[in-house]
Amino acid sequence: MHAIRLHAFGPAGNLVLDEVEDPAPGPGQVRIAVRAAGVHLLDTALRQGIRGPAPALPELPTIPGREAAGVVDAVGAGTPESRLGRRVVAHLGFAPGGYAELAVTDLARVHEIPENLDFAQAVAMIGTGRTTMGILQFAELGPGSVAVVTAAAGGIGTLLVQYAKNAGATVVGLAGGPEKTARVAANGADLAVDYKDPRWPEKVRAHLGGDGVPAARSEPGAGKATVVFDGVGGDIAREAVALLGPGGRHLVFGWSGKGPHDGTPYLVDGVSQQVLGPVMMERAGGANPVRTLELRALAEAAEGRLVPAVRRFPLAEAAAAHRALESRGTTGKVVLEP
Repeated sequence: MHAIRLHAFGPAGNLVLDEVEDPAPGPGQVRIAVRAAGVHLLDTALRQGIRGPAPALPELPTIPGREAAGVVDAVGAGTPESRLGRRVVAHLGFAPGGYAELAVTDLARVHEIPENLDFAQAVAMIGTGRTTMGILQFAELGPGSVAVVTAAAGGIGTLLVQYAKNAGATVVGLAGGPEKTARVAANGADLAVDYKDPRWPEKVRAHLGGDGVPAARSEPGAGKATVVFDGVGGDIAREAVALLGPGGRHLVFGWSGKGPHDGTPYLVDGVSQQVLGPVMMERAGGANPVRTLELRALAEAAEGRLVPAVRRFPLAEAAAAHRALESRGTTGKVVLEP
């Protein structure tokens, strides 16, 4: 099979297309003929030799990629043959192997893809969608609430805008540049603002009546909380948090504006909450919290309530995909297609 391999940590150009031996599924596993593989910001950090939240750096050479969708073409011992030919998607965890024509994973990680989703959309929901559903556990959105979404043209931001609008909230989406801002507006945001304009906070205040984001006016849990969804950090987060009124909350799930390894996001005592990691899984609950969130995400997409945005690259152009993601030149979820 053909696969993208990393032989040495470093720049995106170190990702090369190689021909390697086909993997074989072990007991309790399936092999997926990959039709779409997800690219994550963490992939770019691991490529550079930066561990970030991963438990360890991969052994080299490695085939990156932790999300894959396709058709089951082989099964291991103990896996029902009825799985053959099924359209499936799986998050591979921290095991690499997604940037390839074939990928192997445990049957327990696999979900069948709803009929109305294509492979790339399924990949977006199994990773980006799962994280989005986890973030939303900490927000109480409803009519009368106002959501400010940073990086609103990104994969998570796109879904947060849609969910907040469906809940009846007023949505302010922040994005960099006119093309991304136009996408945010087309996605349903009530106000789409270019954060490269130094006057953007003034525009948000004017839209909201001049006093910043209004504070909640009801009892906790009544569905009218005010929130900043922050995946950027840095100066953008600082300006967004300044818009919050009393009782507002700052939910932090990333800091792409600073880089995944550079310091910490902007935080304010009593206002900010980091929602990734154990706190997200604890709130999701169930015997397998990760799978709980994956099922929620796929269900939202299957019902048409959430529609992921996807930026597609050929598998052979994995280096270009990494460069685009690192330069913040993409909208939606970045996906490689063999």
